[in-house]
Amino acid sequence: MKPFGKSQPIRRIEDQRFLTGTGRYVDDIAPDGAAVAYFLRAPVAHAMITTLDVADARDADGVLAVLTYDDLGAAGIATDLPAVVIKNHDGTAAANPKRPLLCDGHIRHVGEAIAVIIADTLDQAKDAAELIEFDFDELPVALDLTAGGAALHAEAGDNMAFDWAIGDAEQTDAAFDTAAHVVSLQVADNRIIANALEPRGCFAQWDGQKLEFTVNGQGVWNQKNRLVQTLGLTPEQVRVINPDVGGGFGMKAMTYPEYYVVAHAAMALGRAVRWMADRTESMLTDNAGRDLVSDAAIALDADLRITGYRMQTRCNLGAYNSQFGQIIQTDLFAKVLTGPYDIPTAHHAVQGFYTNTTPVDAYRGAGRPEAIYVLERLMDRAARDLGVDPWDLRRKNFIASDKFPYQTVTGETYDVGDFTRVLDRAYQAADVAGFGARQAISAQAGRLRGLGICYYIESILGAPSETTRVVFNDDDTATIFVGTQSNGQGHETVFSQFLSDQTGIPLDKIHFVQGDSDAIAMGGGTGGSRSVTVQNTATLKTVDIMLTAYRAFLADKMGVDAGDITFDDERFRAPNSNLSPTLLEAAAMARDAGRDDLLDHSATITLDARSFPNGAHVAEVEADPDTGVTRVVKYTVVDDFGHLINPLLVEGQVHGGIAQGLGQALNEHVVFDDTGQLLTATFMDYAMPRATDMPWVSFQTECVPSTANPMGIKGCGEAGTVGSMAAVANAVQDALWDRGVRQADMPFTPQRVWTLLSKGA
Repeated sequence: MKPFGKSQPIRRIEDQRFLTGTGRYVDDIAPDGAAVAYFLRAPVAHAMITTLDVADARDADGVLAVLTYDDLGAAGIATDLPAVVIKNHDGTAAANPKRPLLCDGHIRHVGEAIAVIIADTLDQAKDAAELIEFDFDELPVALDLTAGGAALHAEAGDNMAFDWAIGDAEQTDAAFDTAAHVVSLQVADNRIIANALEPRGCFAQWDGQKLEFTVNGQGVWNQKNRLVQTLGLTPEQVRVINPDVGGGFGMKAMTYPEYYVVAHAAMALGRAVRWMADRTESMLTDNAGRDLVSDAAIALDADLRITGYRMQTRCNLGAYNSQFGQIIQTDLFAKVLTGPYDIPTAHHAVQGFYTNTTPVDAYRGAGRPEAIYVLERLMDRAARDLGVDPWDLRRKNFIASDKFPYQTVTGETYDVGDFTRVLDRAYQAADVAGFGARQAISAQAGRLRGLGICYYIESILGAPSETTRVVFNDDDTATIFVGTQSNGQGHETVFSQFLSDQTGIPLDKIHFVQGDSDAIAMGGGTGGSRSVTVQNTATLKTVDIMLTAYRAFLADKMGVDAGDITFDDERFRAPNSNLSPTLLEAAAMARDAGRDDLLDHSATITLDARSFPNGAHVAEVEADPDTGVTRVVKYTVVDDFGHLINPLLVEGQVHGGIAQGLGQALNEHVVFDDTGQLLTATFMDYAMPRATDMPWVSFQTECVPSTANPMGIKGCGEAGTVGSMAAVANAVQDALWDRGVRQADMPFTPQRVWTLLSKGA
């Protein structure tokens, strides 16, 4: 893989400052003397506001402004936050109700922002909020994923946001009508909260001409575009900055009402304004993830080959369309609907519902973990019902390696794959042959041991375009500017390392800049496991442009034709020339010659196709039947990520993804009471996984290079989550099966497992 990176497991450069407390996060760098924003939030899930009098609050000590929905409208800014809207199966548009920046009089979920108080200090803002005269008439609460109930929006009187479908229903029905076997299963996918280490926050500054907005997001251009449209500014008047960001997981990729209210307040006051959520505020307002129920079935012929797949899903959008909420369980789910299997026909119908809960959007994997979870639970159930080995059932139905490129029934083109090879390696790595002995040891200790597998495939790309810019500095260093945004994935290391591999510039001579809309022409941010694939492709093109320009410049100095000059990853060389400058030396020569045009290079690329990482997860669990406590005690994963740039960072991403999948499978679960109150609004109630919940993860890779990009790589950031939930769930089901438990759903908390065993027995 030498032409595209030396694949060295380099430790992360940025960890030095992160682990020594010198990171530069939003709340670290907010200007001294910035005013503080505090949001008065709805205490109930559904109501009409009858009184909202902020006069006393405006007169309180230290208060600079108090803003309501009406105040925003009077200021001439756009008071609503638009979202991506899909088409229903009949071609009509899905529901598109307005999402106000501040409550428009109709409260739709607990935590919805009613008003914002801007004051000199946070304590003054909180004290002023107590002076707001606020009353409301409560309305019935809608929490079920069914049509009807108290309407949240006039545009969706039955609370159904969309009725979407993909595939051929008639052909799929015909496959079921002629099937030798049909296996069905209902699968619930519990709601979770992302809980990034750093809560959401931002600050804004306005100098009368330009707005500078700093936010801990997953990219700057999405936020910039929305600020321009909401505040009525030109693109040149807005600069968006992402500093260090403490976790995102999809949740920080979207627009949120608070950002535009803070920006408007800074402009109106002519003073910097900052806002940082506390943990409960985040739990009440951050977009949640998952929250769907699917009824799925597969049809098989007499040889146990799948002939059809159909599913009906009901998903929760929460109170509003979040920016990407409607596409998660529809379009993105469909990207991998049929997984790694050669399924000739399928049909998936999805209904989305509004409920009086926090909006739901992307969480690590964004639709793909949900799709694979249903399919792999169903494959496991099929093996049990039909009395066959679950490994063999998967092998029998895999897309054969000689069928690639392979077009799925939902229109995706898988470029390459060798699923049997990867699965066979996982079988050996997990020592499946020794499972019986380990199970017997667990039984002697009074514990139930189960083994579960999941074979996943992931569709990655996100925004297909990206830009890289490289600038040579006066101190004989270079700076790389990128359009993606690290939330802790190690971008500073991997992108600098890749540039070093391609140019020979020493790693310690490379500076790294991300998250600044003024520093680079455009960028797609981070999401969909896109970053390394798309960003490094842009870097390759930038390096190619750069080397071509320097060959032309060096031709006279080296006394040869430009076409005779080569670059060997370290130096320019040519036959019969005594000169062999490095790229930094060539840049110094260009600077001395007044050729500033050779000191700044950039390129934007667009990838035409996605890549499809895939792999096998094998989990073993132990359940204590007396207490219900369930632990993952052995975990093996073999992934096909194509070529690797930095194997150490890849393994870290897989470990992190697995941790989030295990967290959802074993602990995490959002609970609302019958009135829409969030009962899991602190870490005392919401069970995040701890270090003791994580097993040692055995990680290996099996390389099948992608043809969708010049480096042959496949994104890895979300793959761990995509594969882990079903592996753990299937392992728990295996452990409980002989005790009569036939339906085991996440989260496998001690109480739930104990209850399942009690009922099963």
